[in-house]
Amino acid sequence: VVYQVSIMTDWVLLGLIAALVVLLLLTVFGFVVYSGLFTEVVVSAGSPPVGNMTLAYKFRVGPYGESGQLFTDGCSISSKLCSIGVYYDNPHTVSPEKCRFAIGRILSEGDEKPSEEQIKRFQKYGFKIFSFPAPSHVVMATFPFTTPLSIHLAVNRVHPALDTYIKERKLCAHPRIEIYKQDRIYFVCPLARQGDFYVPEMKELERKSRAAAAVAEDAQTDITGVDTMSETSSISVDATTDSRDTSVATSILLPFPASRGREEADNRSEHSYSESGASGSSFEELDLEVAGDGEGAPGLLPDVGYAGSQEVTDKWTKEPIAAERGEE
Repeated sequence: VVYQVSIMTDWVLLGLIAALVVLLLLTVFGFVVYSGLFTEVVVSAGSPPVGNMTLAYKFRVGPYGESGQLFTDGCSISSKLCSIGVYYDNPHTVSPEKCRFAIGRILSEGDEKPSEEQIKRFQKYGFKIFSFPAPSHVVMATFPFTTPLSIHLAVNRVHPALDTYIKERKLCAHPRIEIYKQDRIYFVCPLARQGDFYVPEMKELERKSRAAAAVAEDAQTDITGVDTMSETSSISVDATTDSRDTSVATSILLPFPASRGREEADNRSEHSYSESGASGSSFEELDLEVAGDGEGAPGLLPDVGYAGSQEVTDKWTKEPIAAERGEE
């Protein structure tokens, strides 16, 4: 009898353990589902969900994984404000140590002005103050923000969807802006005046990068020009012994300076999508779809992007070559 009771006790314990394991798995599964595992990611283009804003931020160059500490720093100063992250480089094509981003908190939106007390508090801990205008048109998506796991799910699901949408339509949409507001994460990619969303540190890095590229290109042009001049000069000297007409003809072989513009354009196209981020966008050339046979809803952008025949690379998006607006 004692032996039978012992066996029954063992089976009861095993049953309880199995039940607890099943309940634990169901709890974990429910938590992941609640975090947004099966949420459909819908990407659209049109009017933005946010207006102009003033933010306190910190700028960093390095792996995007380091942004978590900056989010924590901002939240520790004021937990009631919304968080914002601005990412300027595609981590799949730019090495982690060269990725550039700004993380902070939104101090005010719309016509509201941030309080002097808030500004001084954030500046005390090394944050800087900057204002973003209201974007006119954007590529956007949302994702539920119910648990910390929602952030990881959003990053792995929303960004690939944005990449596909932008690439298929050949749009120029950058930088990637993430806004954490209440129970939603808003992913916003401006389609016009992208330079307005570059913080001063980012603009300075872009200016230095363009200046260094220009110096290197001038040096290469000078070397090529000397070699070409040497060859053409020898041809001209030999040709002058025949006749004046032949000399005139050979002078056409001298280097053609106008070719530099095409070479410069080709070189710029190999750089990051943010190469001319401070410049104005050609988004104004895109006709918005108000009504018609397009796939988009009224007021959204048509499926035909404004990038035309420009080459789309594996970066966030390929930026069209445009004249600089000038440093702000």
